[in-house]
Formats: sequence, C-alpha cells, structure tokens
Amino acid sequence: MKSQRAVVLGAGAWGTALAVMLSRSGRPTTLCVRRPAQVELLRGRSENTTYLPGIKFPPTLEISGRWPQALAQAHIVILAIPSSLARSAIAEVVPAITAGAIVISAAKGIEQQSLVTMSAMLRELCAPGVNLAVLSGPGFAAEIAAGRPAALVAASSDNAIACEVQQIFSNSTLRVYRSSDVLGVELAGAVKNVIAIATGIGDGLELGSSARAAVITRGLAELARLAVALGARFETIGGLAGLGDLVLTCTGDLSRNRALGIRLGRGEKVSDAARFGEGQPIAEGFANARSVVELARRAKIEMPIVEGVYRALYEAEPPRDIVEGLLSRELKAEF
Repeated sequence: MKSQRAVVLGAGAWGTALAVMLSRSGRPTTLCVRRPAQVELLRGRSENTTYLPGIKFPPTLEISGRWPQALAQAHIVILAIPSSLARSAIAEVVPAITAGAIVISAAKGIEQQSLVTMSAMLRELCAPGVNLAVLSGPGFAAEIAAGRPAALVAASSDNAIACEVQQIFSNSTLRVYRSSDVLGVELAGAVKNVIAIATGIGDGLELGSSARAAVITRGLAELARLAVALGARFETIGGLAGLGDLVLTCTGDLSRNRALGIRLGRGEKVSDAARFGEGQPIAEGFANARSVVELARRAKIEMPIVEGVYRALYEAEPPRDIVEGLLSRELKAEF
C-alpha cells in the first residue's frame, strides 16, 4: 500500500501552517526546507519563529532538507512556494514525485513571464501520472495553525481528487468545500491580492470605511469580468476563493497585501514599502499586479482598480492621484 505521507515544500507561514495542521490530524507529514541551518533551527526550536511565531510543532512533524527522499515516499505533495519562485522549484522536485501522487498548489499567483496559473505550470512540468489540485480560500496562516474556524476550497478537474483533498484537509475546525473550477479559484486568489493593496492604499490615505467597501465591491466586479472572459465560472467568484478571500485580505489586519497598500498610502516609497528581506513574508500582490494587468490587457478587460495599483507600484504614480482618477471616470451603469 502506498504511503499516505504528506510532504510540504515551502516553510513560509502558509506552508508551515498546513504542515502543522496535517501533522496534528494524524497524517505522517514532512516539512521540507532547503538550507541545513534552517533544518536545525526549526528542529531545535520546534517552531517557525521567523514566519509563524507562537505555533509549536507537533512532536510527529518531521523537518527535512532531504526533499528527494521525502518526495519518494509522498502521496500528497503541497507546494507552498511564492509564484515568482515556483517554476524553478517545481522543475527541481518533479523528478522525485512518484506516479499517482497528488500535487496540490497552495500558492496564490500567476507567473509573470508566461502568465500561467500555478496548476497550468504543474501540468506543464509534472509527469502525466501525477494528479493535480489547488487549495485556496480565506485563511490566514496564523489562524489556521491556531485551530480557529475557517473554510477553504479544494479544486481539481478530477472530482475524485477534489474529494480526496477535501477529506485530507477537513477537520473539526476547518471545513473544506470542493470545486471543479480550477481556473476560477486560481484567478480569484491572484486578483484579490491586488485589490487588497488598493484597499490598503485607501486605509493609508484614511479615506474611510465607505471607500473601502466601494473598492472591495468594484474590485470584485473587475475580478468577475476577467475570470469569466478567461473561461472561469461566475459563481466561483462569489464563493470562498473569490468573495470570501477578497473580504478577508482586504479587511484583515494580518493581510500582507493590505499592509503594503497602507504603507504606500501613508507616503512610503515602493522600494521601502515592498522591501521583503529575510524573515519578511512576501506580499504576492506586488508581483500579481503586473501579471493581472497583462492578462487583462490581452483579454481587453477593463480593470481600473488593478491598473491603478500597477501604476502605484511600478510607475510611482502618487496614490492620491490614482484615487482622484478613479473617482473622475465616466459615469456608467453598475452592471
């Protein structure tokens, strides 16, 4: 019988949280890291003090830097790697993944160079016998790891795989729904990061709660237009991966993307606000803004909020000028 071991690649906040949760549930789990010094640090402290402080590892959680050996025994492989680093990491580990394994993307982003989603990249790089799925939705790593109630969505084009992933991650505090709309789930995860930067900019400018609600709602409309144009299902955008994750990321104090926007709104330079040094979690929206804008332009979809965030990040347009530009656009019907 094939091992039921889960291997998590990526020891950031989200990867660590998923590894902790699976290990607590009784599944043999290995958290893989690259550097030997990091292996010893995590083992010695039994905690990821850099990315997920305060969450102690279950005694059963294995920490390893020997990912080829770990992957050879894995039934479940979870990729919790930033989208900007995913291709090189996936290409390196793919030869060690065995046929029949389930590879789950837990990253929320679109590759800048190719403009493909993480699951599309996996389809390109993985062997035909590997099963693919996506895990997404509204969940902060610290809250999931602490066992606070939440709901996520497992998506796969194969319903049997979606059901299995749903069962793997569901527990007494986490309810997982399933979906066959992989594209919609992934697009929602990428676009919501950019909209969260926009809400953060508004918060940094102290524009108020009404402005935040307007950005969230119109941002949702932009997401829906793009997703449907690219072939996703409209109802996915109103679900956990869309509306749910959008609301969380745009309002939660633990949101890295919102925090980036707040710093921009308060007048910090992009080079300072988006400085992600050692030990600093990555705000995926920084890279996503470029990818989403390019996708929208190719599809000829109007996304003024996303375009505004792009200009703030990459063209140094003052945030207040962007807000004024959005408010002075031609009046039109809501739908």
